[in-house]
Amino acid sequence: MANMAKEKPDIIVICGPTGVGKTGTAIRLAKQFRGEIIGADSMQIYRYMDIGTAKPTKEEQKEIVHHMIDIRDPDEPYDAGTFANEALKKITELKKEGIVPLLVGGTGLYIKALIYGFSRETPIDPDVLRRLKEEAKEYGIMVLYERLKEKDPAAAEKIHPNDTFRIVRALEVFEKTGKPISTFHGNHGFSNSRLSTLTIGLKIERETLYDHINRRVDEMIKAGLLDEVKGLLQKGYSPKLKPMQSIGYRHMVEYLQDNLSWEDAISTLQRDTRRYAKRQFTWFKAVDGVKWFNPAQQEEITKEISAFLRGSRS
Repeated sequence: MANMAKEKPDIIVICGPTGVGKTGTAIRLAKQFRGEIIGADSMQIYRYMDIGTAKPTKEEQKEIVHHMIDIRDPDEPYDAGTFANEALKKITELKKEGIVPLLVGGTGLYIKALIYGFSRETPIDPDVLRRLKEEAKEYGIMVLYERLKEKDPAAAEKIHPNDTFRIVRALEVFEKTGKPISTFHGNHGFSNSRLSTLTIGLKIERETLYDHINRRVDEMIKAGLLDEVKGLLQKGYSPKLKPMQSIGYRHMVEYLQDNLSWEDAISTLQRDTRRYAKRQFTWFKAVDGVKWFNPAQQEEITKEISAFLRGSRS
């Protein structure tokens, strides 16, 4: 009997917290295995936001083709479901060309949405969905999040305040049915895996990671993060936009609005990035099947991927 897993596209996932070395590791592996990189970062999808998102440099993007980067303007709505559909289409194209897709990033929800897809036990109501998305764009996602806390507190506890896709979906279900979304999909909201995956998680000692993060923030500042934020504001992008509320950008905005001193803006940016890295690691640690390596374990990672690809092609 044929192995059903072989009927699914096989991909390599490189995940882990910010600052751990995903980009460098992925570029090396893509060169080695004739691969191309599919970004799985909810901020790197936006144009004009390069420094604060630690986007692969132009030189790195010349070394290896990157997809799902610079695909939206900062004021364009985007969510995990849209990412999953677009990334799956790109993976299918790459597989037809004999190219190994490497899904690389730290946005766990994007990775999970791509691999499993969102379940839709309750039908979508296009009118309600459209109205909620318009409200999110006009008033900000926090208004909808506060509404969700009133209507479905259990769902609100499980959903990040900036996760527009899941907030809107949960409110849509509640408005249409009068019942919490967990009633319909057992609190997970994902269906069965639609990809055959090898997930490589990268980790280093926490103190070392935090040191990397602090130095990365310093490098971002030297590279012109403040000027990047000024440029976005000059282009007319509101500081209330979801991307402008992300780590790095909101700190620079707070400084420009005289709400933080320069020293406090930098120190809180470093602190919030460290906290974000901790949340990322907690997310990925709870994912089944992740094989963890230090980025320096290049030989071991290479062997793991080689064995996986041999098995998927046999």
